[in-house]
Amino acid sequence: MTRQRTAVAELLDGTDDFRSAQQLHEMLRDRGEEIGLATVYRTMQVLAERGEVDVLRAADGESLYRKCLTRHHHHHLVCRECGATVELDAATVENWAARMGAEHGFTGVEHTVELFGTCAECAARD
Repeated sequence: MTRQRTAVAELLDGTDDFRSAQQLHEMLRDRGEEIGLATVYRTMQVLAERGEVDVLRAADGESLYRKCLTRHHHHHLVCRECGATVELDAATVENWAARMGAEHGFTGVEHTVELFGTCAECAARD
């Protein structure tokens, strides 16, 4: 693991919400790290492939990353305003996806479910 990748991993350890590679790069530069944006993108891709970070697509299609708190399949509830995130273990969604696949003769059904809303803190500010 290179010094740059270690810096990215340490930053993710202290970041609770989803961030883009550009945001992570800016945060690293603000800390005085000399790291290229391409290195941040490559690092995030490697971590995503290893299952060490969750990846979510923003409304504009940009990938957002967050260190996984759990290693099993799960879903997220994300604040649209501040990005605060709660990991959800949603057995109901898992059962529904399997049932829908079976009803239509599909096997090996995979899915992605992300819930977006406004957290209590942001709602109180508005």
